[in-house]
Amino acid sequence: MLVSKITVALSVGLICVASASAAVSPEEAKQLGSSLTWLGAETSGNAEGTIPAYTGGLTTPPANYDPATPGKRPSPFPDEVPLYSIDQSNMEDYKDKLTEGTKELMRRYKTFRIDVYPTRRTAAVPEHVMQKTIANATQCESTQGGLGITGEKCAGGYPFPIPKSGYEVMWNALLAFQGHATKLKQQSYAVDSTGRAVMAGGVQAIQQYPYYDRNIENPRDYFKLWYKVDEPARIAGEQIMLIDAVNPMQFPRQAFQYLPGQRRVKRAPELSYDTPNPNTGGGNTFDDIKLFTGAMDKFEFKTVGKREVFIPYNTYVTTDPERCPVDKLLMPNHQNPDCVRWELHRVWVVDGVLKPGERHIYQRRVYFWDEDSFAAGAVDLYGSDGSLFRAGYNHMAPHYEVPAPVGPVPFTHYDFSKGTYTVTTLVTKYGGEVHIEPKDDRWWSQQGMQQRGSR
Repeated sequence: MLVSKITVALSVGLICVASASAAVSPEEAKQLGSSLTWLGAETSGNAEGTIPAYTGGLTTPPANYDPATPGKRPSPFPDEVPLYSIDQSNMEDYKDKLTEGTKELMRRYKTFRIDVYPTRRTAAVPEHVMQKTIANATQCESTQGGLGITGEKCAGGYPFPIPKSGYEVMWNALLAFQGHATKLKQQSYAVDSTGRAVMAGGVQAIQQYPYYDRNIENPRDYFKLWYKVDEPARIAGEQIMLIDAVNPMQFPRQAFQYLPGQRRVKRAPELSYDTPNPNTGGGNTFDDIKLFTGAMDKFEFKTVGKREVFIPYNTYVTTDPERCPVDKLLMPNHQNPDCVRWELHRVWVVDGVLKPGERHIYQRRVYFWDEDSFAAGAVDLYGSDGSLFRAGYNHMAPHYEVPAPVGPVPFTHYDFSKGTYTVTTLVTKYGGEVHIEPKDDRWWSQQGMQQRGSR
């Protein structure tokens, strides 16, 4: 069924774009829907059988999903148990499938382990996103040395299903399908070196993805984020709004901040790159959001290739308030291993090295992006001395009712220099992300932000 649908869409897409300047040739694009999935992942499983073939992803909610409470998504695999666990005692047996960050956590903490479950290739998107992804294969091009994207009607789907560079892989991650607009209420926690967990910020947030709006043919912007702080009380009412464009060198990030004490909106260009994120108590940076957000101009990103790696995946348990309330999830040193599901997946490995003359707290960033979704993955972050500084993880749990391979709710960063960690976008007690109708341009303006602050 998957192959037949994609083949039809591919034929239509190629006819429409035959005269367009293309990132890949029509002949190369024919792999999509046969040896490659709609997104360019390998359709087949691996030789060992530990990664199965892709059969279309998860598109049907489980029987106990209640549409009346759309933010609460029961696990489709509630009775599955781990196949095995990996910890300090046996990590050498699996070292080729562990990121450096995961290995460092195992070396440091005897209590840290990963429970490995059967690999479920659940990533799926709506038919219209599949069709646009296939069309984009021959329409979308990277521009400005990979820092932007261009192409006639390049929108509505992943831009580079057959990526040719590290930048193109990163663009797929930046544009991973998460629906058109969502709202959520969430908390972020910082756990210090003594094991004390502090709620760093509680916010209500709206995220919007104009790139996937079918009413916009050539969107300028691809991502919009607004949030308003509810807690702690000392900063309640503060707002932040970020807008990112598909050509950030031409249209740099628009960043705005509202401070209740001043009762005005001001531009805040500093809310980018390695500025510490106040919503995490400074435990990660603004460009650490979702593992990476914003412009890529400070780093040279190169594709290393693909690997099979253990990453958090189908992590419905992580935000299940009955199985993993916050006081259970947040252990000293690391998250409770009982609350994180790990699976073996093929990932794109992208190595990002700081460009000469640029400044950033990270000298190097090595990304591991899930080939099926680009919404799941991990990152190893290295400091100026070349040592492993931090490690980050996306906890992907698909929104099967859309369908969308949504992540990251939550995402986690471990700081090895301080022995601390942060968990961001934790929705445990609130239910989860809800899909909504997109907001209009006025809502996303300074005036709209001012009105929301004055109420």
